[in-house]
Amino acid sequence: MPEQNEPNGNGSPGPGHDVAVLGGGSFGTAMTKVLGENGHRVHFWMRDEAQVQEIASTGINSRYMPGIQLTGDIRPTTSLSDAVGKADVVFVAIPSKAFRSVIRENSDQFRDGQIIVSLTKGIEAQGFKLMSEVLQEEVPRCRIGVLSGPNLAAEIANRDLTATVIAAKDPDVRRTVQDLLGCEYFRVYANVDIYGVELAGALKNIYAIVAGLATALDMGENAKAMLITRGLAEMSRFAVSLGANPMTFMGLAGVGDLIVTCTSSKSRNYRVGYAVGKGKKLDDAVAELGQVAEGIYTLKLVQEKSSDIGIYMPLVRGLYEILYGTASISAVINSLMMAVQNSDVEFILPRTISQ
Repeated sequence: MPEQNEPNGNGSPGPGHDVAVLGGGSFGTAMTKVLGENGHRVHFWMRDEAQVQEIASTGINSRYMPGIQLTGDIRPTTSLSDAVGKADVVFVAIPSKAFRSVIRENSDQFRDGQIIVSLTKGIEAQGFKLMSEVLQEEVPRCRIGVLSGPNLAAEIANRDLTATVIAAKDPDVRRTVQDLLGCEYFRVYANVDIYGVELAGALKNIYAIVAGLATALDMGENAKAMLITRGLAEMSRFAVSLGANPMTFMGLAGVGDLIVTCTSSKSRNYRVGYAVGKGKKLDDAVAELGQVAEGIYTLKLVQEKSSDIGIYMPLVRGLYEILYGTASISAVINSLMMAVQNSDVEFILPRTISQ
């Protein structure tokens, strides 16, 4: 089901509501800024005591958002129990590799019916689990949602016009998040396809790396457009095979997020791809970035999963061979161009035609 802008519901939180943001990276900081400016009390949790002290004294998270002032009632803390205990809604912006361990260690701090919204665009290696599935397993008594879309943190922090998608089965969760985050520059649309929205957010990071590579190699605009649209075909084909709604990929969480991460140098995954395309080793490119580029981890998992279930993903396979194998970039591009020319738009041609 494509996203729809749902009306505000009665009983949704108004100004001055208590919310928690877990994770002091760039996106967690950007959401904290939006929530604070919207008049909510934000209990902002991070592990680093120095980071907490800096935000408490200066209102700036210099490591991830230098020069950006956090205003409003922002309450940074290293006590996760304190943050969660005071909040009706919890936004989780913890990298996927640490996501389950943090939630599991603190699962008894969450309350029955408490709303938890994942902001993390990644996949857990063990069992190919998305973050909403991790939440469902660790805190099943809570109401769960996922936020995803073309949401570059730096632009949100600068109050540039942005739209996002809240996906949840519970309509009250969708309305609550719309009310909390919606403002004159941040538009929140709704979707019920949690799995599709979340999977789109994770998969697009792979194609952002591919796009960065293409830019570094001075490939033309036609080639970049081809890579983006074939990327969309791949990710939707893969996601639908796992139960997602194909229409989700026509919305903000799908094609919208794919476009922005594949065309912007502000995208961490794009920057990693660009650096590799210019000749840097993957480890050096990641170290230079200084932040988590989820696509690197997602690539390994999707390559393995797509092989296991027999889904044709030539861009994923090609990128994997470049980053983790011995294949040259030019050899992979040549093999992609020599591949069989199949259907353009997935799910339209008869299934008898090779996909």
